[in-house]
Amino acid sequence: MTTNRPLAMITGASSGLGLEIAKHFAKDNYDIAISGSSDRIFEAAEVIRDFGVEAYPHKADAATYDGVEDFWTFVHNLGRPVDSAVLNVGIGLGGAFRETDLQEELRLISINISGTVHMAKRVVNHMLPNGNGKILIVSSIAATLPTPYETVYGPSKAFAFSFAESLREELRGTGVTVTATLPGATDTNFHDNAGMGDTEIGSSEKNDKELVAKQSYDAMMNGDDQVIGGTQETKQEAMENKIMPEAVTAANHAKKARPES
Repeated sequence: MTTNRPLAMITGASSGLGLEIAKHFAKDNYDIAISGSSDRIFEAAEVIRDFGVEAYPHKADAATYDGVEDFWTFVHNLGRPVDSAVLNVGIGLGGAFRETDLQEELRLISINISGTVHMAKRVVNHMLPNGNGKILIVSSIAATLPTPYETVYGPSKAFAFSFAESLREELRGTGVTVTATLPGATDTNFHDNAGMGDTEIGSSEKNDKELVAKQSYDAMMNGDDQVIGGTQETKQEAMENKIMPEAVTAANHAKKARPES
């Protein structure tokens, strides 16, 4: 399979932020391999093809080793160098820890942490011999503070942020860059899917997903270290989270994330 266009790959690209980032790649004349856990990934591929590039959709369960490995094998079998990789797949889970389901929490860890490490291992070892590549790891503003009532989700995104920062330094000078994006609450189905529709966060005004996608894409292409995705207010919130005592930021987040019912 040959083409003059570069190839990008994006996990979690059925909708939301992943699909919006895919559109930016398509506008810049990239072919794109995309994964998702439902048949919506094939609909997303048609959206991408409307930009005049090729899309390679693959349905896979990101919570399993085989699901992650299958997507990488699918990408590898295209027989083309991967120029850019967006590790975007992730899920949330809201509610009091004493009440949330353990299996759902272990699945979250499998997707948000294990799946990210697994795919990053394959991508890095593919890009390094080429001496070129860009990696975007999607974290969250949740990485900047304790997250009561999202007690497993927040730490999983803190891991993603620290992992991206660590990997970036390891790869310095190799031609492969790593960028972390930390979006604030964004207008996707994330909070509804996480069971947080009845919280202050769930009902609050969200950052525009097109804005967050552009900020994330631009930061990746520039080889930036990190970017806070969203409005100036979101960036200010992230800055305050880093300097305020954790007991204060934890209490603030608890108020916003505690179910109202």
